[in-house]
Amino acid sequence: MEAVGQLAGGIAHDFNNLLQVVTGYSELLLARLVPGDPLREEIETIKKAGERAASLTRQLLAFGRRQVLAPKILDLNAIVSNMGQTLRGLIGENIDLVTAPRPGLRYVKADPDQIEQVILNLAANARDAMPRGGRLTIETEDANLDEACARQCPDARPGSYVMLAISDTGCGMDAETRARLFEPFFTTKAQGRGTGLGLAMVYGIVTQSGGWVSVSSEPGRGSTFRVYLPRVEEVVGAGQPARSRMEPSRDTMTILLVEDEEMVRSLVRAILQGNGYTVLEAASGAEALQVNAQREDPIHLMVTDVMMPHLNGRELAERLKPLRPDMKVLYMSGYTEDEVVRQGALETSAAFLQKPFAPNDLLRKVHETMDN
Repeated sequence: MEAVGQLAGGIAHDFNNLLQVVTGYSELLLARLVPGDPLREEIETIKKAGERAASLTRQLLAFGRRQVLAPKILDLNAIVSNMGQTLRGLIGENIDLVTAPRPGLRYVKADPDQIEQVILNLAANARDAMPRGGRLTIETEDANLDEACARQCPDARPGSYVMLAISDTGCGMDAETRARLFEPFFTTKAQGRGTGLGLAMVYGIVTQSGGWVSVSSEPGRGSTFRVYLPRVEEVVGAGQPARSRMEPSRDTMTILLVEDEEMVRSLVRAILQGNGYTVLEAASGAEALQVNAQREDPIHLMVTDVMMPHLNGRELAERLKPLRPDMKVLYMSGYTEDEVVRQGALETSAAFLQKPFAPNDLLRKVHETMDN
């Protein structure tokens, strides 16, 4: 499974560049069409297909532990409680939802959106195992594992954890199915009923968050998935509100766009110019240095791809910083932020936008970067 994860990360960059072009131009075309235009439905279909492909890529990245994570201090009891209505809509009326939260549960540090995705995927898997109805139980508990307990699960490590258990009264699984449960594209469902990526995604998210998943199941006796996440002693605190800073108006702001993929560069240029920005463009780091040398007026922001041959985005920014100390930098990549940081091509504090992104996502990130 490690090899498949590495493959997923390797293909993500090229796939996401292509999907960026498909979804980005679809949105630009839709913005130009009046309501009721006969072309709107066809372009919407193209856009939806691109978004579905992007979703599949994200699931593969999650399995390969290359998702972008934004960890926060979390109370899993609060997460489960807030998801009650969503879960009831997901499992249907013929399945009872029972929750058993442990009072005074300790905290974990994880990405709240990804933890919700884990719960949704496990709940959907439990629903499909109970086509005639049944009971879905969600429990939380603090857990301390010693060496003896940790040896019972291959991925387990001794320590202090918070455990989230999701149990069903469904058909259960045999040993052969349990052994392949987290393999991507493995499914026991009928064709067209799923991608086989839901549990693989759970495995990747939990592993990337420092935890692991154990499964107990027997045919005809239901299944229990136990998610273990490392316990933290920090408490949930409110952050200080960010102070707003002045930025140049759009009609006076100049952006240096650096992107080696021509189709992506043309798309991003069209989005920025269409919203009033002056755009200078370059197809490589070396060309960006030439563009900079030929311009005496300010460059307020550089929007650059991270992974480029010869001179990557971070190296380019370092070369330009002494020359333009006030210029902000926004990085974009078909790789996830965690992956480019792992490869040493980006600092963790850098402004980053993962492809594929919507035009509004780009514009919002430009504003945030200039205001930060």
